[in-house]
Amino acid sequence: MLRARLDDLQCSGGVGVVDVDTIRIDQIVADGDLDGLLSAAILRRVWCDAEVQFSHPAEIRRGDLDDIINENTAVVDLPFHPHCGLHIDHHLTNKPTDSQLMDAEKRGCKIIWDAALSAARVCFDTFQDIANLSDLEQWMGMVDKLDGGKISSEEFLSDDPIVWIGRTMDASDVELCNLLLEQITMGASPEELVKVGGVSEKIELAKDEFSRLQAMIDSCSKIDDRMAIVRLDGKGVRTNGYLITAHFGAECDACIIIHGNEHSDENSWPLSASFYSNSFLHKEGGLFDLTRMATAFDVDGGGHANACGCRIQPLSDSGVVEEREVNLEDVQKNIQAWMDTWKSR
Repeated sequence: MLRARLDDLQCSGGVGVVDVDTIRIDQIVADGDLDGLLSAAILRRVWCDAEVQFSHPAEIRRGDLDDIINENTAVVDLPFHPHCGLHIDHHLTNKPTDSQLMDAEKRGCKIIWDAALSAARVCFDTFQDIANLSDLEQWMGMVDKLDGGKISSEEFLSDDPIVWIGRTMDASDVELCNLLLEQITMGASPEELVKVGGVSEKIELAKDEFSRLQAMIDSCSKIDDRMAIVRLDGKGVRTNGYLITAHFGAECDACIIIHGNEHSDENSWPLSASFYSNSFLHKEGGLFDLTRMATAFDVDGGGHANACGCRIQPLSDSGVVEEREVNLEDVQKNIQAWMDTWKSR
């Protein structure tokens, strides 16, 4: 009988193992980033025939995938879904509550959560004794660094193939996601993968966009009380906190990045915010729990204390969430409220 060792990981009912033979997984829903990609590849080594769909935390929380998630679905590197059969994660705000664990146990759902640097690390540690994951070890160190905020500025600005593969990952690009997943699942090394047709072209585009972002940061950013506030909304580009904090260096302790569009559709992102501590400056954690801002108005916001996000919410002049569509004026209202919280640190 195949079993995955959990050791100190938390799982439903306090069970010490996951009996893979008794869990049927025919679908994997993973976050559409590098961590989600490696997590899905690991699970595909265990459940080889499972279909994979890449998603986003907001889609899970909004209920966009309610019709497809069931007891045979593994949800990884994303918020818990009450209909899934297996949930694996590492985000602090997704740590299972006692009631979630009890409810999951009653219906046979397994929850595996650990405060690891990445969800891929939780998957790797859980399943390495029952599936051959030896070739994936070459990915794990950098995935941990990137997702856990432990990468150095030199590594981030380098030509490391894993860094660039991560920059191409986009859940909306289904063809690319499937190509990356299949190549990694079949054992392609990072050095091999960046040369694969369809991937190499995307990396060249990512390099062009990266250079464009570097050139435009100053024109759409300001520093307020050691917080870098970056307005990328409406510009058709996205980035994470590494680029911003590497650019501003010791000038900021954290950053807020606004991205998305006022009038979004299925092909564009809604107005959202990402919060990141300057991990290059504060290597052992930031100065402030940024989830306080990510969850201030958006009940679906969250992530890590040093890296999290939320959607822009429609606020009244007094800072109360209103029942209406979000507009650009709300961006500044949200930022002002978050900065009031930041300045109280």
